[in-house]
Amino acid sequence: MIHTSGDKREQAACLRCGKTIINQGRGRPKKYCSSACKQRAYEKRVALRNFSDNDKALILSPERAVKLHDGLFELRCSAEDIATAVEDKAPASEIRQLVEELVGIARRVEELR
Repeated sequence: MIHTSGDKREQAACLRCGKTIINQGRGRPKKYCSSACKQRAYEKRVALRNFSDNDKALILSPERAVKLHDGLFELRCSAEDIATAVEDKAPASEIRQLVEELVGIARRVEELR
């Protein structure tokens, strides 16, 4: 808590973007740094409320979407490496190593939920 010239001021973080907010100490404390963040948070709440098992929509942050896309690309490349090794009649030890790598990538991608 920050005290300035007798006024009570509290620091908080925006619930959407994490930016620092300074509440003046009177009235309801702010939860969002701007009306844009407040609107985006509302839209997300409404979308999540309307989401059901039958819907085809999934909400991901841009960062998670990029990580998921990159992980899927890495999985495909790893699977292609295994297919090439099998076609080239690579030793079983090499194929086993490639398969272990594929499983490791799949586990990392699975953690992105």
